[in-house]
Amino acid sequence: MAEDGDYTNDGTLDIHKNPANRKETGNWKACRFILGTVFSLVYFSGKEREGMTLLTVSASVKGLKPSCENDVCHPTSSQTAICFAALYLIALGTGGIKPCVSSFGADQFDETDKTEKKKKSSFFNWFYFSINVGALIASSVLVWIQMNVGWGWGFGIPAVAMAIAVVFFFSGSRLYRLQKPGGSALTRMFQVVVASLRKSNVEVPDDKSLLYEIIDAECNIQGSRKLEHTGKLR
Repeated sequence: MAEDGDYTNDGTLDIHKNPANRKETGNWKACRFILGTVFSLVYFSGKEREGMTLLTVSASVKGLKPSCENDVCHPTSSQTAICFAALYLIALGTGGIKPCVSSFGADQFDETDKTEKKKKSSFFNWFYFSINVGALIASSVLVWIQMNVGWGWGFGIPAVAMAIAVVFFFSGSRLYRLQKPGGSALTRMFQVVVASLRKSNVEVPDDKSLLYEIIDAECNIQGSRKLEHTGKLR
């Protein structure tokens, strides 16, 4: 039977909405699934699965593929519409997942634990390393395939890889730590802007504890934590 010390202190939950067990969830055993999925996304130019599938079809299937002569193509209006629909789907999917992956990876480490807090910094190092390696391969190997083998293969390979990445990501679900929802992020962003404008002339006190409006050790917003003061963003 798990003891209190076996659970995280940052309020994270497991896939079953129970308090996250420190030994069974999160940490690097969960992040390998997350890193494997970022790497795949950027490796294949961040293309989202549905858009990539539609783009592959438009470059391969007769009738959807425009006729070309001497490297000059003559697409119909419907072919152009399908191509742009695929591109917008890709943009929508990429914009939805890319900002969330790094944050979700950070959630796998308990900031209240000194050991896990150090590992979080290491995670971001590997995260951006994966992005850059993926971008390098995407701009070389994948482009070569598109130019020398064919656009059908050039779009088909990343579409299949995207599907594999999705399956790989969900296969690690039982290991993930999930943060409780903390309300609308947009509302809190506007609150920060308003507070910054209202207090732009206020001097920063020498006592850092006076920067907080509450005296509690933890933030009173569910799913959030008090941010440590730093002078690096002046």
